[in-house]
Amino acid sequence: MKFHRSILFLFLLPLLLSPPPSSSSRHPLDPLSPSELTTVQSVIRSSPLGLSSSLSYHYVGLDEPDKANVISWLATNSSLPPRRAFAIVRAEKLTHELVVDIAGQSIASHRVHSGTSYPMFTVEEETAAGLLTLNYTPFVESVRRRGVALEDVVCTTYTRGWFGGEEAESSRRLAAVLCFVAGETANFYSRPLEGITVMVDLDDMVIALYKDRFVVPLPEAAGTDYRASRQRPPYGPRGTPVAVFQPEGKGFSIDGHVIRWANWAFHLAFDVRAGAVISVASVGEQANGSGYKSVLYRGFVSELFVPYMDPSEEWYYRTYMDAGEFGFGLLAYPLEPMVDCPPNAEFVDGYYSAQDGSPVRITKVFCIFERYAGDPSWRHTEDLLPGETAGLTGMLALRATDLTHTDQINSDEHGELLAPNTIAVYHDHFIAFHLDLDVAGSANSFVKAKLETVRAGNSTPRRSYWTVVRETARTEADARIRLGSAEAELLVVNPGVTTKMGNFAGYRLVGSSAAGTSLLSDDDYPQMRAAFTKKHVWVTPYSKSEKWAGGLYADHSNAEDNLAVWSSSLCRLVVGNTFV
Repeated sequence: MKFHRSILFLFLLPLLLSPPPSSSSRHPLDPLSPSELTTVQSVIRSSPLGLSSSLSYHYVGLDEPDKANVISWLATNSSLPPRRAFAIVRAEKLTHELVVDIAGQSIASHRVHSGTSYPMFTVEEETAAGLLTLNYTPFVESVRRRGVALEDVVCTTYTRGWFGGEEAESSRRLAAVLCFVAGETANFYSRPLEGITVMVDLDDMVIALYKDRFVVPLPEAAGTDYRASRQRPPYGPRGTPVAVFQPEGKGFSIDGHVIRWANWAFHLAFDVRAGAVISVASVGEQANGSGYKSVLYRGFVSELFVPYMDPSEEWYYRTYMDAGEFGFGLLAYPLEPMVDCPPNAEFVDGYYSAQDGSPVRITKVFCIFERYAGDPSWRHTEDLLPGETAGLTGMLALRATDLTHTDQINSDEHGELLAPNTIAVYHDHFIAFHLDLDVAGSANSFVKAKLETVRAGNSTPRRSYWTVVRETARTEADARIRLGSAEAELLVVNPGVTTKMGNFAGYRLVGSSAAGTSLLSDDDYPQMRAAFTKKHVWVTPYSKSEKWAGGLYADHSNAEDNLAVWSSSLCRLVVGNTFV
């Protein structure tokens, strides 16, 4: 039997010009090192912002060098572009954007964000908001009324979205606190304290709003724990072990952040918002990797939109932007050898800045290994209980109810009754990838291939046949695609480079037949913020600043800065232009 082999690295989500040179002397797209993060912290502390007792670091990452400079460095291996960091900090209730010159240890630029949207949460303020709620007297009384022990309650912090007409609240950085009961299960999301609404002002760290509207029975803990140690018989049949052996050693190499495998080479970096970032991926025309041609300049998760379909007072605002509000990298957790990754894996650490700017290390944030091709599995973790770790907002899908059987349902419950007193609320997961493809160079074209019926002539007994008609997109309007419509294939090609058969060098974008688009109405506030979910593919001219589909500031964003806004003119050219 013939097997196909692939290389895989695990994180939260996997991704895949000349080959990247040896990175022993660093690479212009390397993530910031711990010493560089410390330099950024020191420079900002030495600035006037350092005088503020409320100074907090919400994002620190590489200020990406100009693409032309990186491509020039790849071609000539000349001197590195200047190393700079981009930082978003909060001080005195204002959001500041800074570019820090790392070598010069100085601030190269400083801008105050004037909008009503906010940067990612920090771990420290999420924790503080939860503890504030647990010590709030009205909340303690609400817990007592429900017959629950306070020590069994876990509180977590989430964003509140944006729903227009909130001018009075626009200057307050509010967050929602949701609470659950753990007790006998680590799966506390299955046991929500329903009926309670808590809003916390994160800047002043005070309770801004508290409501306790109703009480419903708490779902039972029995049968909800996912930990292997808590499972009880009867068990299903046990499969036999499967192992991957590489008697001649690993088939890939890691040099700094550059990974080489077979005739492929690419750069892997960690970012606290995007998580995994793949850059300058190239493929060799020969098996030994010679004759490299570029494929992808930069690829990463741009946003993940998770809206819940319950319009009630306690649920309507649960419309999350996981990358922009919480940070994929910030939610990462060390991978476990022999659990998440096989014995032939190599591990890579990641670093980010804590709320005070100090570097934090996430060990084993990536693992790289070879395997037979297929789809990766996943595991869930929780960090809100001792010894447990947490996943993304998709775990919030359960709502407590007084219903115990489907016979009792006489209205739209916005979900399915899974167990007594437990509703699984309908929700979506829309993930957007930023893919800057450079197929054999930057002069690419986006081609839509359609199947069209042709009537046959008199020279054949056939009455009809179909053929492929290709159209090159000229503007953004031509390149907004909803899969499942007329387009049969979507291609990124280089019309200046041909194969031996004379075809344009190119790659096909393969979408899932099951992938849908948002069903929310265009005037719904969450849909306005996540307008990118109405189309599967958007093609826009390359711009260094247009990275995040939900906008640079996703928390409480009012749809003033997102993918749909950038391309709203529909007339920017993508043909003959570098595009994403």
